[in-house]
Amino acid sequence: MTMDNLFIITAASGAGKTSLIKALLANDPQLKLSISHTTRKPRPSEMDGVDYHFVDDATFISMLGEAQFLESALVHEARYGTSQAGVDQQLAAGFDVILEIDWQGAAQVRRLYPQAISIFILPPSIETLEQRLNGRGQDAAEVIAKRVAAARSEMAHVGEFDYVTINDNFDVALQDIAAIFRAERLVGSIQMQRHAGLIKTLT
Repeated sequence: MTMDNLFIITAASGAGKTSLIKALLANDPQLKLSISHTTRKPRPSEMDGVDYHFVDDATFISMLGEAQFLESALVHEARYGTSQAGVDQQLAAGFDVILEIDWQGAAQVRRLYPQAISIFILPPSIETLEQRLNGRGQDAAEVIAKRVAAARSEMAHVGEFDYVTINDNFDVALQDIAAIFRAERLVGSIQMQRHAGLIKTLT
């Protein structure tokens, strides 16, 4: 692991994770998002290579067999995976990296990178979660019902994470996560590496 941070951000669908991450990236040039591979079909607003690397099932399984993924999971009948080479390249370039993954992937990453910092975003209520999912206008009622049921199961793993924020107010949740990033960058062991030259001259 390099001196730079690997951040895991997890939330149930509809909790506002993607919007928060986009805002964090826009405000912080030191951050990079790891673009996941998925077999899910792209939504109308999504672009290949920007939102996800969209691949077919055969390609994904081939990559899985070649151990190219840092983590992978089957979520809502689609496969998702994080390229280990992609993450390592971003860290080596001096960036802090965000992994936008589910709790299963988070558990896999923590086994390989125990230094990774994990954050779980909760909605203020199940009713709010349902409203947000319906507000997207992208999924049928039966799909939304399945996602809400899955959300309850996913949120049962919140205790496995280092930090938890509730996305009731977007700006407050954004400030919460930005504060976590800032604090983790100031950890002594990281600062000792990042500013080794300065510290040597001072001591």
